[in-house]
Amino acid sequence: MLRTAICTAMVLALGWVAATPAVAQTTLKVAHNGPEDHPFQAGFEAFKQALESGTNGEIKVEIFPSEQLGDEETTSQMVKTGTIACSAASAGGGLAPFVPEADLLNLPFLFRDTDHFYKVVDGPTGEQIAAAVEESLNAKFVGWWFSGVRNAWNGEKPVTTPADLEGMKIRVMGSPVLIDTFNTLGAQATPMSFGEVYTSLQQGVIDGAETDHVDLKVEKFYEVTKYVSLTGHLYLAAGLICSNKVFDGLSEEQQKVFLEAAAASVTAEREAMATATDEARAFLEEQGLVFNDVDIDAFREKAQPVYAKNAERVGGMSAIEAVINQ
Repeated sequence: MLRTAICTAMVLALGWVAATPAVAQTTLKVAHNGPEDHPFQAGFEAFKQALESGTNGEIKVEIFPSEQLGDEETTSQMVKTGTIACSAASAGGGLAPFVPEADLLNLPFLFRDTDHFYKVVDGPTGEQIAAAVEESLNAKFVGWWFSGVRNAWNGEKPVTTPADLEGMKIRVMGSPVLIDTFNTLGAQATPMSFGEVYTSLQQGVIDGAETDHVDLKVEKFYEVTKYVSLTGHLYLAAGLICSNKVFDGLSEEQQKVFLEAAAASVTAEREAMATATDEARAFLEEQGLVFNDVDIDAFREKAQPVYAKNAERVGGMSAIEAVINQ
């Protein structure tokens, strides 16, 4: 009797387990062009943690850093087709090729400081650009990340005036505004994939580039360059863009958690960028990089034709002036 009872209990238990439906699991791929110690990774880690825990494991997130799935333009296109769920698309390399209005944020010497930058991207201007991105890339624009304050640097000499840039081959992103900017300043603007920059510096294909301090550190560019000019010409915005095709395939509850996770990622990425920038400057100085101030008024004056040339494609001079006066 006891053996029969035990067997019956086991059969019932096994039957109950078999009848319990397995939890369906969805895996979302997300991508960015920075290495694993870049603030973009911190943003996506926050997104992953919040989304996975908020859906009790129904959704898993796989993060692909370092251009593993392609450069920014490529991954923006993958978001559009639904091949990946999300990407961090900078206004220069990931958005401007698809949305001319995004180049408004790439105009040189536009922002006074970080507070001014956040006021613009979190306000009506940022919302208008986000709406254009959503339409062009069939995406949900879920927040503005920050990719740092960019400066020009090279391995040949200190650059303190635009004249010092004459003839230098400087790598820039594929944004027409950035190309115009460095050509106008006297350099030879050279667009190329971010992943090609280190080798191109080694081989002398380019003389320098323009990045923020964090990229100089995490991409190890300090090994192949020397002089950093504090031009502060660009505060680089990056949109966290997510595929509508992927988002629409989620349940209503999952979509709610998804958007909450995206909001958490914006806070995490911005905080990580602020901390990483301070740490990177100290590290780069320890590596022997030479930082020099520039004649910012001379640079700003030299770059003025870029505004007039690109005004129409970024929304007109009124749009430019609205940003400057915020």
